[in-house]
Amino acid sequence: METKEPGQNNAGARGRIVSVSAAPYDGYSPAEAFESLARIGATHVEPAFIVGYTEPFDESAFAPDRASVYRRLIEEQGLGCVAMSSHIDLGLSTAVKVFTGRMRFAAAIGARIIATNAAARVRQDAFFAHMDLLLRRAEDLGVVIALENPGDGSDNLLNTAEDGLALVRRIGSDHLGLNYDAANTASHRPELQDFADDAIAAMPACVHIHVKDLVRRETGWHFTAIGEGTIGCERILKAARAAMPVSIELPLRLHRGPDAQPVRRAERVPLPEIEKVVARSLATVRTALAV
Repeated sequence: METKEPGQNNAGARGRIVSVSAAPYDGYSPAEAFESLARIGATHVEPAFIVGYTEPFDESAFAPDRASVYRRLIEEQGLGCVAMSSHIDLGLSTAVKVFTGRMRFAAAIGARIIATNAAARVRQDAFFAHMDLLLRRAEDLGVVIALENPGDGSDNLLNTAEDGLALVRRIGSDHLGLNYDAANTASHRPELQDFADDAIAAMPACVHIHVKDLVRRETGWHFTAIGEGTIGCERILKAARAAMPVSIELPLRLHRGPDAQPVRRAERVPLPEIEKVVARSLATVRTALAV
């Protein structure tokens, strides 16, 4: 009898993996989040450790004993894990030590892709020096570093698809790619207007993508169920390379203000509301991908 890995049963006829980020479950324990995801029919989870998006944490969250518990909780719900988000500025003086620990954690919970920001442009020299070390460690751990475009309006080494393609070409490593997020571009570089086009342009360098939708109001950018915003998620999904994993990221507890900075509400989102929006988004994504 064939033994299947957690989350393998419903990965799709073409092997497409659709994950759901843990971001919408901000304020809930991992056990509560994973149980909820299994209940609504998700097959894979993307753990999210993002400052400003989730409950505060420190580097003790990535200790080996925490990784063992985290992996067990994922597997108990029959879920799989191929990607993890853990964004930092890789040009900071502490980046090599901090991100090495996070890559080890990602590998220990079963993830083979770890998403992060690149670096502020003013720290580009440090970024390239650090990447030389980090990519060697990524190779040893069997993970791929996926650089993600930010959404805060700052000047980053990765502001647009063109920047991302240039970075990946310059570094030239099998353990580096992009995790493009068109909804981040909407608040980061709103003058581009056609955010789906920029995401599609980034596809040749993508190893993973975040699927996120939003609408812009006077109070800023507000996240919606996939397909109910203005990003053009269906176009992006149709352009996604066959079998490339994708992840639904819905940070429902926050929005971005007019200055593009995240605004996180004091109270967590009720679980039934999270499940309703995530389930609707999952159905939309699966239909667009025909999985």
